[in-house]
Amino acid sequence: MTQPWTLPAQKVSWATSRAVWAAGPGRGFCPSALLWSEPTWNPASSSGVPAQGGHGTVRVQQRIVVLGLNRSHAKNALSKNLVKMMSKAVDSLKSDKKVRTVVFRSEVPGIFCAGADLKERAKMHSSEVSSFVSRARATINELANLPVPTIAAIDGTALGGGLELALACDIRVAASSAKMGLVETKLAIIPGAGGTQRLPRTIGVSLAKELIFSARIVDGEEAKSIGLISHVVEQNEAGDAAYRRALALAREFLPQGPVAMRVAKLAINQGMEVDLVTGLAIEEACYAQTIPTKDRIEGLLAFKEKRPPRYKGE
Repeated sequence: MTQPWTLPAQKVSWATSRAVWAAGPGRGFCPSALLWSEPTWNPASSSGVPAQGGHGTVRVQQRIVVLGLNRSHAKNALSKNLVKMMSKAVDSLKSDKKVRTVVFRSEVPGIFCAGADLKERAKMHSSEVSSFVSRARATINELANLPVPTIAAIDGTALGGGLELALACDIRVAASSAKMGLVETKLAIIPGAGGTQRLPRTIGVSLAKELIFSARIVDGEEAKSIGLISHVVEQNEAGDAAYRRALALAREFLPQGPVAMRVAKLAINQGMEVDLVTGLAIEEACYAQTIPTKDRIEGLLAFKEKRPPRYKGE
């Protein structure tokens, strides 16, 4: 007899970690954080001055974390160093219970991410290429597996690995002028950081094959029409319309119970990979994780007292 599905303990155990990597302008990866009515907490300084790290600045602000690509000279192309820095940034967020939502954006106007750094790739031995692609795939998987909601704000071009990065996020928002596509077949390779798997799961098998086989690039309007993105917005003069829409979405998530948000994401992600019966068992196991929480009691009490709940993620 098949054993019933049980919720992996490690999936719902989030110890607190309070370090978010940040790199200064031009250094490649610039995670920062937006603060909504809560004080800044700094792991290395009570004065509020950011602590300096090996790749820039280590800083933490609570609830909404914004991770910004900033490798302007290379159109945010994914180099070995950038992937390494991304991995560190994502790793620091995995177990931080104070983080509610992560927004992934670009600090470079008109560009989200142009994909792999082809100039660097041309200098690699074939064995190095395989190792790099594996590292990039693992890093993007780490982003996809973050326990909190993730939003990709696409205000510019997202090609190849750049679109694969966005596909790993739970929600994608794009400007109507943004350009997106998995164009690897033009280079006689295939998407190697999850694109062949996440694109068909997002827009359907047949259409995903068409886009990958043709290396077609779509704009924001077409991306919305085929289900590649959730929201399309007209670009503004500042060039950050998608980012602003992503922040508005993130603010919508803030009032909800943090534990519930995490197990809801887990239930959906795990359930989509199995049959319905197993998926319902996953849902049951995830629901059970919310029953003993203080937040559940607070929600009921707040409803009874007709006031907003004050959730603590406990």
